Amino acid sequence: MSKENNGSFEESLEALEGIVKKLEEGELPLEKSLELFEEGVRLSRKCQQKLEKAERRIEMLVKDDEGNPALEAFEEEPED
Repeated sequence: MSKENNGSFEESLEALEGIVKKLEEGELPLEKSLELFEEGVRLSRKCQQKLEKAERRIEMLVKDDEGNPALEAFEEEPED
């Protein structure tokens, strides 16, 4: 598995899904399983960061006071 920080969200997610599948099969030696697990954690964090970045860029289309479409920055709802 590549340790580069390049690639799209979809590529990272696909690689992560492949790792999960291999680990679920349970036929790998312990060392290889640990390597894949570490790579999976790295990919999971990368995907989470990409999702957070995308969320910050989201704009919602809303109506202004006159009923015309307007762009408004996405605001996160506070977590409880």
